[in-house]
Amino acid sequence: MSNRLQEKKNTYQAYRVGVLQEHLRHANGYAEWKSIALKLDQEAGTEAWKYDNDSPYFDAEILSKRHNLLKKYRTQHRTLDLIYVLREGLSYDFANIGHPMLFAETYCGTKKIIENYVEEVSECFGYLASSECITFQLKEKIKFFEECQKAYGQPALMLSGGATLGLFHTGVCKALLERDLLPKVISGSSAGAIMTGMLGVSSADQIPGLLSGEHFFHEAFRFRRVMELIKGHGGIADVMYLKKFLIRNMGDVTFAEAFQRSGLHINIAVAPYNTAQNPRVLNALTAPNVLVWSAVLASCAVPVLFPPVKLTSKRYDGQHTPYLANTKWVDGSMRSDFPQEKMARLYNINYTIASQVNPHIVPFMQSDNKRFRRDVLSWPERVVRHQGKAIAMDVMDLIRNSMGGFFPIRRALDHGYGILGQRYYGDVNIIAKYGLRHYSYMLKNPRPKLFKSLQQEGERATWSKIASIETHARIGKTIEHCLASLRKQEEKQQNEFYYVDL
Repeated sequence: MSNRLQEKKNTYQAYRVGVLQEHLRHANGYAEWKSIALKLDQEAGTEAWKYDNDSPYFDAEILSKRHNLLKKYRTQHRTLDLIYVLREGLSYDFANIGHPMLFAETYCGTKKIIENYVEEVSECFGYLASSECITFQLKEKIKFFEECQKAYGQPALMLSGGATLGLFHTGVCKALLERDLLPKVISGSSAGAIMTGMLGVSSADQIPGLLSGEHFFHEAFRFRRVMELIKGHGGIADVMYLKKFLIRNMGDVTFAEAFQRSGLHINIAVAPYNTAQNPRVLNALTAPNVLVWSAVLASCAVPVLFPPVKLTSKRYDGQHTPYLANTKWVDGSMRSDFPQEKMARLYNINYTIASQVNPHIVPFMQSDNKRFRRDVLSWPERVVRHQGKAIAMDVMDLIRNSMGGFFPIRRALDHGYGILGQRYYGDVNIIAKYGLRHYSYMLKNPRPKLFKSLQQEGERATWSKIASIETHARIGKTIEHCLASLRKQEEKQQNEFYYVDL
């Protein structure tokens, strides 16, 4: 009798989980999605996992001790001891709490001990910035928070190529912006470069309007007729249509001017047509005078589809001049889709969020569960993937070295080698899900219906990653907000002194 009741209970539970999963797929906003996801954790039994500190992926013991120590010093107002302990382990992945598998077990959230620890560290910084803390003067507090900001680092968002499928990125950016999680460092290549460039030339109050889509509804693509292809030396698509689209949306703005306007560190990945040279990342530090639309056009110059292009700079007197006049440039995603190492050196990056829509990459991407599985059954697939990639790269390397004199073949092999050799994962990965219909969207001009469809896909793919991103970002955002508040106080004091002197 008890077995029959248990079977009925299990059947009903499976039914409830199925219903909730269906509701989750059709949620209309993050708040609704999160509410359903938390119910799913309770119904599916994964809520108990959040309270179990036993895990091979992080050190719960050291985290618990540190949490208790921080709380003790904060509540007892032992400021010097509190600062000493805070600086001792100021890292977003302290005790390995940033491990992807800690966010792969449940629909929403992670271990409660991790959430409590992040909350406590944030409260400690809040206390140190408040008037309740009288141990330090205002200038000393500002110096302390500036040092902490450098030590902790900042996140970066990386947007891949993918032609019109790149509209998926608008949903990713919209979902992050609504939660105040959009990083100030953003990179893009090809289609991702268009999104990055548009964000970079927009002020903060213009970005929500940009993500509504109206700026995208233009003729960005126009395919050349057969006779045009025979007569000319260009690509399948007319580059002038894309150029007009970019200039209309990005204007006569350089990377340096874009940073002044938006406050965003935008990075565009481009690659020299001559594969003997390395790919470049263009931004306000490495190429301050390059026009943003010019860099984006170069990053969109996919071989065969668009011809290679030259970059354009703006001189001090406003005149346009060629940038490295003897060099032509092509799509950055072919050899540097996600320029993580270069950005880490320039901007002190602590973790990356990758939005991946490239149609030749997405089918081969793995979920965090598959990538980090430790069971014996996962090893055969892991070995095959690793060895298959290594053998393919070795074969390409052998052929391109033996046929180095035949430039077209060598260039194609160099691009293939670059595609295989790249790292396509970030610390947090938002990956598009494709059916056959998606490949028919690739070279369509953006239209309202298509924009809305792909943006919704980007939003929904991001919602499941919000908990992870919020956990990674919470301490850094707290430091940023505290520092901004302290600087405002300093500015107010200076103004008061000024008026007193008058």
